[in-house]
Amino acid sequence: MKLRMRKLVHSLIICLLATAIVCGQTTSANTTALKNALQLKLGEWHKAGSFPGATLGVVLANGESFGLAVGVSDRETKRPMMPNDRMLAGSVGKTFAAATALQLVKEGKIGLDDKIEKYLGREPWFPRLPNAKDITVRQLMNHTSGLVRYEFKEQFTKDLTANPDKVWKPAELVAYLLDEKPPFEAGKGWDYSDTNYIVLGMIIERVTGKKLYDEADRRLIKPLKLTDTIPQDGPRLKGVVQGYAGPNNPFGGSDAMIVNGTFIINPQFEWTGGGYVSTAQDLARWAKMIYEGKAFSPDLLPQVVEGVPAPMLGRDTKYGLATIIRQTPMGISYGHSGFFPGYLTDMTYFPQQKVAVAVQVNTSVARNLGKPLGRFVVEVMEVISRG
Repeated sequence: MKLRMRKLVHSLIICLLATAIVCGQTTSANTTALKNALQLKLGEWHKAGSFPGATLGVVLANGESFGLAVGVSDRETKRPMMPNDRMLAGSVGKTFAAATALQLVKEGKIGLDDKIEKYLGREPWFPRLPNAKDITVRQLMNHTSGLVRYEFKEQFTKDLTANPDKVWKPAELVAYLLDEKPPFEAGKGWDYSDTNYIVLGMIIERVTGKKLYDEADRRLIKPLKLTDTIPQDGPRLKGVVQGYAGPNNPFGGSDAMIVNGTFIINPQFEWTGGGYVSTAQDLARWAKMIYEGKAFSPDLLPQVVEGVPAPMLGRDTKYGLATIIRQTPMGISYGHSGFFPGYLTDMTYFPQQKVAVAVQVNTSVARNLGKPLGRFVVEVMEVISRG
C-alpha cells in the first residue's frame, strides 16, 4: 500500500512538473508572438512617419516586461536604436517629484491642502509670487495654482541659450514670473506649468533638508530597481542618444541637441519640472508601480487619479496629481507625457488590463511622428489585447 502511494505521489509530481514546463513554453511562445507583432507595429509606424527612431516598453499584467526599438539613434552615424537606449523623459519626470511628495504626505511632513506659504513664506521672493498666499500643495500638483510657465518665456529661452553651461537654481527659474498677474485665482482654473513642480521641489527640499535627487533616489529609484533611470543633472548624460529638435529650436538654436557628447544647453534647468533620463522599459515598469500603489502608500492612489478638467490636453481629459487621465478605446488610462527639446515621451497605464506601455522618440518635432504618441500607445494596447 505504501509502495503504491509512493508511486502515485511520484507520478503526480512528474505530471505537475510537465504541466509547469508546458505552461512556461506557452507563456514564452505567447510573449515571442506578442513581441513580433509589436515590432511589426513599430516598423509600420516608423515607415509612415519621418522620425529618426523610437523605443517601446511594455509591462504585462503578470509583471513580465520587455523593450523594443526601431530606426536610428543618430542620423549621421546610422547607429540602430536599441531598446535600452536612454532619452530625456521630459515632464514624465514630474511623477518622481510627486511620488516623493506623496511619501512625505503619508509621513505627515507635507499636507496636500496646506498653503505653500507654510513652507516657503520666508523666502524673500515669496510675496511677489502670483497667488502666493492662496496656493496649496495640491494645487501645485494638479496645475490649478495660477502659476504660469517660466520655460517658454522668451527671455528665459534667450538666457538659457546664451548661457549653455549655467547651473540653474530653482529661485532663478521662478524669478521669470514674479510680479505677473495670474490668469486666474488659485483653484479657479487650470493651466499646465512646470513652475508648479519647481515650487513643489523647493518644498520637498525644505521639509527633508536634502537634495531632491538624493531623496528620490533613496525612496524610489533604488528600492524599485529602476536601474536605467538617472537624474538629468548636467550637460553630459550617460547612455543618452542624440535628440533632434528641428531647425527652429528656441532652446539652443540647432536641430541636434548633443555636440561632442555635450548638450547644447544644460538640461539640468528642468529639475522637478521633469529632470530624468530613462528608457521606455523602465518607464513602463515605473507606471505599473505608481498606479498599482507601490511607489507610495496605496491609500493615496484615489487622490492621485481624481482629476480636474484639463481641456488643454484634449477632450474629456483630466489631470490628477502628476497624472494625465484619458478616456481611450481601451478604457480609462493613467500616465504622463513628456517634452524636452529633441525628445518626446508617453507613459501610460491601463488599469482594466493592468498593462503599462511607454514610448520614446528622439525628436520633438511632433508633425514628423505621423500620429500623436498617445494614439500610438493605445494602438499598442490594442495589439496586446488581441494577443
